[in-house]
Amino acid sequence: MIVRGARLYEGDGRVGPGLVDVEVAEGGHVARVVPYDDQKEPPATGTLIEAHGALLSPPFVEPHIHLDTALTAGEPRWNASGTLWEGIACWSERKRTLTRRDVADRATEVLRWQAAQGVLHVRTHCDVTDEGLVALDALTEVRDRVRDVMTLQIVAFPQEGVISYPGGERLLREAVARGADVVGAIPHFEDTREDGVASLHLAFELAAEHGLRVDAHCDEIDDEQSRFVEVLAALALRSGLRDRATASHTTAMGSYNGAYSYKLQRLLARSGINLVANPFANLNLQGRFDDYPKRRGMTQVKEMLAAGVNVAFGHDDVMDPWNALGTGNPLQTALVGLYAAQLTGADEIPTAFAMVTDRAAAVLGISEEYGVRPGNPADFVLLPAPSPAEAVRRQVRPRYVVSRGRVVAQTPATPTRLTWPGQEPADVDFTRASRHGTAPHPGP
Repeated sequence: MIVRGARLYEGDGRVGPGLVDVEVAEGGHVARVVPYDDQKEPPATGTLIEAHGALLSPPFVEPHIHLDTALTAGEPRWNASGTLWEGIACWSERKRTLTRRDVADRATEVLRWQAAQGVLHVRTHCDVTDEGLVALDALTEVRDRVRDVMTLQIVAFPQEGVISYPGGERLLREAVARGADVVGAIPHFEDTREDGVASLHLAFELAAEHGLRVDAHCDEIDDEQSRFVEVLAALALRSGLRDRATASHTTAMGSYNGAYSYKLQRLLARSGINLVANPFANLNLQGRFDDYPKRRGMTQVKEMLAAGVNVAFGHDDVMDPWNALGTGNPLQTALVGLYAAQLTGADEIPTAFAMVTDRAAAVLGISEEYGVRPGNPADFVLLPAPSPAEAVRRQVRPRYVVSRGRVVAQTPATPTRLTWPGQEPADVDFTRASRHGTAPHPGP
């Protein structure tokens, strides 16, 4: 395969200075990245993709989703209050009816949606507060089934607690033994602060024992006194786990006072941990107990980025008790996230793109093999936009999704046809036209 004339995404929101050709070897890895030469004849054999200035990016990365709960909204009942707590109650009822086929089918359907939208690396949390560990066994099967197209990491997530849930520690250990990739926790849901701290110590002990990572649902509450992220960061720093640890949600951080926030920024930066904000769920679930002014639950995204902490955006829930909507679209996650976190500066919008690509890849620990570079797997998406900011603004779908050198998804260009007073019918592609009627940036 050869992709000709693409704009190469280089990471952290940046695009290379000129057009390039990317050559893919038969083994499914990137062979060469060379400057584009429009005078050079294209090869006579192999797959040729003419990019025409489109953005070539490594694939999107989903750092936080719940595939075991996906597509269960309204089963057995709707979350009438819209709170995190009622969502957990609804899921506890639905969990009793799980079968391996049920979980596998729903998870596979959402993974298909994600792959079609350019997501080729996924970290899913899986509830392991279930005596049968039905969902975990189903997702390990799915992980093996999809490995030729995408990678799937499974977090052993104790939705109803570890210390406070009967048999919670035993089930968490069993989940790790059965093949979970990451150890989870939910300290703010435990009965007491002491239980929450103990649950994090257990997660880090298990991770160290088995050489795994930690990803804890942390401080997903509006309570400004919920401060488990400092415990997680301190454990990551002192254990040496550092960037192998992630704090997801941390919505209480949106209510911390300035003095404590300043102290916390220093600790998180020193610890090396990752943060994952989940804009859809955080905006939807938080502030439900507030009168006005009503908090909306986002963590301190801008402040933590400025402090040097790696922050990524996750989709979290797709049509389940915590979010009745969603398709797993990473660019939609980036768009909602940048508005929620007010990342609207000219240099900040590309950062939102990075938070669903390379910053999310750092959360999963795949940065070394991630990126369109010689020797890396030929995994990439071709986006019909000249820049990350334009891809987010226009919410484009990938023209091509390539996994291991094979096209696995393709979306044809179908612009909208508009009839406008005083003009002949014309296509509208939502690119910004100059005063002279031409696009300011070349595109496909």
